[in-house]
Amino acid sequence: MLSKLRLLFDRFTIILIVVVIAASVVPAHGQGAVFFEWLTTAAIALLFFLHGAKLSREAIIAGATHWRLHGVVFIWTFVIFPILGWVLRPVLLPLLGEPLYIGVVYLCVLPGTVQSAIAFTSVARGNVPAAVCAASASSIVGIVITPLLLQLMLGADTQALGSSSLLNAILKISVQILLPFIVGHLMRPWIGRWMDAHRKLVVGVDQSSILLVVYTAFSESVISGLWQAVPPDALVKLLVVCCLLLALVLVLNIWSTRRLGFGREDEITIVFCGSKKSMATGVPMAQVLFSSAAIGPVLLPLMIFHQIQLMVCAVLAQHYLRSAPGGRPARRAAA
Repeated sequence: MLSKLRLLFDRFTIILIVVVIAASVVPAHGQGAVFFEWLTTAAIALLFFLHGAKLSREAIIAGATHWRLHGVVFIWTFVIFPILGWVLRPVLLPLLGEPLYIGVVYLCVLPGTVQSAIAFTSVARGNVPAAVCAASASSIVGIVITPLLLQLMLGADTQALGSSSLLNAILKISVQILLPFIVGHLMRPWIGRWMDAHRKLVVGVDQSSILLVVYTAFSESVISGLWQAVPPDALVKLLVVCCLLLALVLVLNIWSTRRLGFGREDEITIVFCGSKKSMATGVPMAQVLFSSAAIGPVLLPLMIFHQIQLMVCAVLAQHYLRSAPGGRPARRAAA
């Protein structure tokens, strides 16, 4: 029983909940808010610098040739997910209210995860080189596609979106995320060995930057009246919606992948890269794309969906491993 609870609720999840509570009780304001904004900007830059340095050129070349797999992952991430968010609008908008529905739309247009998608693919014995390439490409392409899709689905007149133009938003996101990633990758010949020997460092920076941004973003939203706009019953409804959305995506993903004739290893890669949404990319992008009053409700669906996807994918990875020839259970992949 204890091991099952640890599978569902890891240390990061508990800390994340504590951070949200802390931001609700003691939100950062004044000079403290300015300090946390600078700190989170630096942490995000460091995070994507490390991600760029970790990605080897060999992995890119090995995975990039599997264009059919990457096409399917791209379609799931940036076509089918957004279509689901748009089709479900007549149900979700009255059920959740506009602030949380906008968060669900934002969740649907985000790129996939990098670190956990690769880790779960590895645990399940999938096509790891293709996962590295697909997940990394999704994150990079999402810098441009996510703002475009968001603008298309929400329209230019919604009050949730910030005042910056679409081009300015893309430029800000590129400077904050893509530039450090490119610099890190260019530095790999000099720091690659050190990075390979300190892989846990990326996990630590990843989680720390998310916690910092969540605290800063929720502080701004709490001061702007977040919990008055989002009552407790809406959170319960949001939890159910996120569970159903992930279940629908996983079922359709697995079914379509098998219908297209992909092998077991490629199926695993498509499932884990095409069904997950990135919190590491989504949280800093939200700071650029949304107003300070809207960012809290926008991040709630992503935070809930992110944790659910980790729980479900951890179980799913173990199932794939047990069903593999000579498979045996492995420890849970890093979040």
